[in-house]
Amino acid sequence: MTLQELQNQVLQLSIRDRWRLVQSVLASIQQETLSSMSPSSAKSIADLDPWTQSLMGVIQLGTEDSAESYVDYLEEKYR
Repeated sequence: MTLQELQNQVLQLSIRDRWRLVQSVLASIQQETLSSMSPSSAKSIADLDPWTQSLMGVIQLGTEDSAESYVDYLEEKYR
């Protein structure tokens, strides 16, 4: 399956299912990124500007209720 075919299929899903898919893919990317970070990478993160460091971890996964309430909000807003 090509990327374009996958995108076309995903766009046929409901907004709620697409949000769940995005969260799942993001969690997977974060997990792989964290597991592949070496100690030297962690040190370079510590060298970032404090404002930039404050942005890390802004997206919280695993809070199904808040994600669902946001999806509900979007569905209501764009009806």
